[in-house]
Amino acid sequence: MPFSVRSGVAPNSRRPGAASLAALAAALGLAGCGAPVTKAPPAPDVGWPYYGGDQGGQRFSTAAQITPANVRGLKIAWRFSTGDVASKGAALHHSAFENTPIMAGGRLYVCSPFNEVSALDPGTGRALWRFDPHLDIHVRYPNEFNCRGVAWWRDETAAAAAPCAERIFLNTNDRRLIALDAATGKACAGFGGQGTVDVAQGVTLSRNGEMQITSAPVVVRGVVVVGSSIDDNQRAREVSGAVRAFDARTGALRWIFDPLAKADPATVSGAANVWAPMSADEGRGLVFLPTSSPSPDFTGEARNGADGWSTSVVAVDAATGKVAWGFQTVHHDIWDYDNPAQPTLATITWGGVRREAVLQPTKQGLLFTLDRDTGRPVIPVEERKVPQGGAVGEKLSPTQPFPVAPRPLAPSTITPDDAFGLTPWDRAACRKLIAGARHEGLFTPPSTQGTIVYPFTGGGVNWGGLAFDPGRGVAFVNTSNAMHLVTLIPRERFAAAKAAEPKTEISPQAGARYGMRRAVIASPLHMPCNKPPWGQLHAVDMATGRILWEVPLGTTADLAPGSQLLLHNTGTPNFGGPIVTASGLVFIGAAMDNYLRAFDGGNGKELWKGRLPAGGQATPMTYVWRGRQYVVIAAGGHAKSGTRLGDQLVAFALPQ
Repeated sequence: MPFSVRSGVAPNSRRPGAASLAALAAALGLAGCGAPVTKAPPAPDVGWPYYGGDQGGQRFSTAAQITPANVRGLKIAWRFSTGDVASKGAALHHSAFENTPIMAGGRLYVCSPFNEVSALDPGTGRALWRFDPHLDIHVRYPNEFNCRGVAWWRDETAAAAAPCAERIFLNTNDRRLIALDAATGKACAGFGGQGTVDVAQGVTLSRNGEMQITSAPVVVRGVVVVGSSIDDNQRAREVSGAVRAFDARTGALRWIFDPLAKADPATVSGAANVWAPMSADEGRGLVFLPTSSPSPDFTGEARNGADGWSTSVVAVDAATGKVAWGFQTVHHDIWDYDNPAQPTLATITWGGVRREAVLQPTKQGLLFTLDRDTGRPVIPVEERKVPQGGAVGEKLSPTQPFPVAPRPLAPSTITPDDAFGLTPWDRAACRKLIAGARHEGLFTPPSTQGTIVYPFTGGGVNWGGLAFDPGRGVAFVNTSNAMHLVTLIPRERFAAAKAAEPKTEISPQAGARYGMRRAVIASPLHMPCNKPPWGQLHAVDMATGRILWEVPLGTTADLAPGSQLLLHNTGTPNFGGPIVTASGLVFIGAAMDNYLRAFDGGNGKELWKGRLPAGGQATPMTYVWRGRQYVVIAAGGHAKSGTRLGDQLVAFALPQ
């Protein structure tokens, strides 16, 4: 099972039995068929007005019509197709349908990977309007064509029936911020230039696809805040990862925040961008930014010190962009351990005291809990010694921060004796790969020998983040478990190494002493060389830091049909996140098979799974419309993950 680099999966490879996948899917049908049909009484309407459910990204819904007792009765209520399968041709194979729709103002809003926005009837999935920004589909972006979400905003100063009183804000892959009338889908003429702002104005790019925007904007106190995604490992002096904010009514630029502004002025670097989803606190007027690593990812010889506010959680004033506080989760990051997930705003009780906090899960499988006003750890953090002896010119930090609770959610150490393989031959190959690499645990520095980065740069936790149940005080978070081998390539050997492995990720890191090679450590049978489970779902009691339960997430049935006869409880790497409802259900897709699953939040038992027409590498959402609760997920797959591609939004509900 190969995986990519940023999202955790590598280009598809030939797999046994792949041709029979469609037949297998048809035979399986919808899991749960034959379960007793349970009708539910009407429920009060409940929306999902933000990407993460609320501004703070809790991914919690008060909807409780669907319960552990009746969830097995879920059936497909409607489907909506974006039309991408028919219209995008080869570009579909460079896309990822990671969208989470929002439900606000009586409409459901979804964006396709190509930034086409559709407003839908929440009860039927019927299209009400559609907006197409007309992307150039021949441009190649490092993180695929992608649109994780849009933002809805109500202008309280405008008359209710006025045009653009309710707005949908759309970030595009080609770096535009577009304001649309939520009722009609027409561009808001008074915003920027006829509804559009060029986010990258004044930025010099080395190529058109070097910078894109994949995550939803956030709107707080009349300001729209936009991050960006920057191509990895191309050069030391990369494009700035500055975050920009615009007036929600006019589109005028309000401020720019550069996470590297406080770094050593002699630093030769860039990026430290915010590619992951952001969150906001309207009452405090704060925006919470999960920043990424400085450029290039795997060598820091040209940067001094701790690299400003890179790989940090930073709270900035929404009105001015000034830093209220920051907390760095990795010092002098040379592992691509950027913060990939939305910071979750939650109220927890720790040591008997209720605290308004920020929960930040990381690629390392760590979960930091910070005070929302000061950024100081609520759950204590220790600075622990980490491996030293970096490459020539490297300036490593002697310690890294570790929260005392919960324990790490992903393993980080391995020996040759721990190697996994389906056969003795397969395992022997993995033993050799592990034995030949440098590995002294988490934060072992990259090397010319080849260093095991474990967890790999897809996580631990990735952009799916976590879900928080405020009534129970429990966080639900999914993790992946795989390893990367990262090898530094001396500049004089780079061209030869690139020519020798044209299909492997080998990037120049131009301006640095070394280029780099990154690949998942997998066996000849394309299985991870570390033991399963390769994907898990965890429940964490935030009052004690104790892990309540953890279960495998996903199967290999769709990756390699028939493999489940030999492999049990493996889980798979997963991309997307969970949601939780007031009835105690946790819904999640994410795994590298074509299912949406429901788990009992109390014990981790899988209660139901619904078959999807394509990969569900997205975070679901739920709402109640005219008395009926729906659970909706984007089922379009992820080109780099090897999951089935498609273009459908699928809604499940109980019988009416």
